[in-house]
Amino acid sequence: MFGHTNEPVTLERDVTAVIIPVGEAVTLREGTPGFITQSLGGSFTIYVEGNLFRIAGADADALGKEPVPPPAIPENATDADIEDVIWQQLKTCYDPEIPINIVDLGLVYRCDVTSNEDGSRSVSVDMTLTAPGCGMGDILVQDAQDKIAVIPTVSDVQVELVFDPPWNQTMMSDEARLQTGMM
Repeated sequence: MFGHTNEPVTLERDVTAVIIPVGEAVTLREGTPGFITQSLGGSFTIYVEGNLFRIAGADADALGKEPVPPPAIPENATDADIEDVIWQQLKTCYDPEIPINIVDLGLVYRCDVTSNEDGSRSVSVDMTLTAPGCGMGDILVQDAQDKIAVIPTVSDVQVELVFDPPWNQTMMSDEARLQTGMM
């Protein structure tokens, strides 16, 4: 399946990871063996001792991988250019259990870019979850916020978790429905 591997890995340093689907942060120790089960959007899902953990792309070096560089923007970028880059960045945020990005899953409801007087930009995003009780909600919100915050000229990012309207499968892109067999 797309994005799935079973690549053996041994942690090269201590690293903060998040238990899936609980969403609790833990420290995995240097020398711990495991398997990378998914590597999408710069973050990694690894299987260690019967549990799944998410490791952020910024910590890719702990897995012997290259961290993902920040996105480039056009010279004299307009707000529309920045919004395009934001949507590209949001397409690199993946649910750690489903190999589909949050945009194609239909989880992003709104993205507004506002120019500030100093030339920087403020960004406001509304997103939801496939299920309100999902333990990974805060992690997905933080991932979206982090991926937007590294965009040049973006000085402030607010990602709000909303549940109105409730998410349903019809919000998924045709490609995502095809990929999950829901079409």
